[in-house]
Amino acid sequence: MSSTPRPGSRRRSSIALAVITAAGFALAGCAPGSSGPGAQESADQASVDVNTELTSEEVTLTIADETGFPVTDELAKEFTKQHPNVTFEITRDTFQNLTANAPKLLAGENPPDLIRLPTIGDTARDGLLANLDPYAEAYGWDAWPESQLAPLRMNEEGTRGSGPLYQVGLGYSITGIYMNTAIAEKLGIDGPPQTMAELEDDLATAKAGGVLPIVAGDKDGVVNFVVQAAMNQYADKEEFLSWMFNEEGSTYATEGNIKGAELIRSWADAGYFPSDINAVDYFTFVTRFSEGEGLFAFNGNWEAANYQKALGDDVEFFLVPPAEEGGDHVAMGAANSFSVAAGSDELDTTTYFLDWIHSDPAARQIITDVTGASPGGDPSLEQPTVEEGSLIADALDMAAQIGEENGQVDFMSNTTAGIYAGAIIPESQLLVTSKITGDDFVSRVQEFYENEVGS
Repeated sequence: MSSTPRPGSRRRSSIALAVITAAGFALAGCAPGSSGPGAQESADQASVDVNTELTSEEVTLTIADETGFPVTDELAKEFTKQHPNVTFEITRDTFQNLTANAPKLLAGENPPDLIRLPTIGDTARDGLLANLDPYAEAYGWDAWPESQLAPLRMNEEGTRGSGPLYQVGLGYSITGIYMNTAIAEKLGIDGPPQTMAELEDDLATAKAGGVLPIVAGDKDGVVNFVVQAAMNQYADKEEFLSWMFNEEGSTYATEGNIKGAELIRSWADAGYFPSDINAVDYFTFVTRFSEGEGLFAFNGNWEAANYQKALGDDVEFFLVPPAEEGGDHVAMGAANSFSVAAGSDELDTTTYFLDWIHSDPAARQIITDVTGASPGGDPSLEQPTVEEGSLIADALDMAAQIGEENGQVDFMSNTTAGIYAGAIIPESQLLVTSKITGDDFVSRVQEFYENEVGS
């Protein structure tokens, strides 16, 4: 394909080289009003030269991504096919390692141009992330739904949801429950549960029938798809989001969160999780469900294509049921968030790549085909083609339903840079093996949170 203007890039022809003043202002150093080491870099990003024309020079973009998510490989391959002068070097690490090591990578002499970054936190305060507002202005990202971008902003107080834009998604996820329908049929389960009580009945039926009720792992924390799914059905959504966005005075120790965590403890007591759950990593967890080792798996749309390939027609994907029949659904969902390093030598090329991902038809199709996710961007653009009745089609319908019900919440693992590895993983390992109560779990995570954010 040529580099002619694409749908959704309305301003490219009129803004070839512009000086854009960011909406809002960049964050200061380590605290509001600070003159820490990152303050000047952040301030400088408030007004930058933005070139929306792709360079004709030979360029190599570097990407630091998460292990097990191949979408960046496929996007890079397609971009280089269309623009042979741009090639990519992609490195990968586990979710928790990437989260913990991101500040060091971004502060290095040769930071990755683009990095998978689930949390913003101190990386923005320290001037390590590029403020993307000038590029959003130049490329016309104001046509995107603001709800898509709001969680990717952070203000000078460190609260997400407002302030400069520091991240963009490479696909926008939705989570739910996968059910092995062949196993369900043998157990006499005739369809997805419509309430949490019905879900519990199905878990009990599976256990009584000698089937593992929930395929899960917690070596690297992925059982928290289950933990948060339970919390979501009892928590006040806005209260939960306030805590995730680090709003002052917010707390994790709410009645709803405790109720959800206590439910998980009761499932652990009943033997609904694998006996070796704390030795099972993400890859093993996905493989076990793909090989038919249990009834349910709590996971995201990014595994839709893989599960479909493995299980064919014997798998269904649906939203976690509400506590009360007929109630609105709540589901974790978020951008597969990436940030551009403030120290990147290729800011224009990297942001061109990000705009291309959201606007080029081939790139948008790759996002859906590989991840099962919505490609995001301007909602007026044509949506990718999917096979009717497939898990990916189900996932797109689920995302639309959650949007209509305003039921999307972020992943609690994204709340702070250190909370996933420092509290959520070790405490959930105790919770799902009946070593602590749900109340203990919530209290311990909140204590870690307070120590990290200084509240």
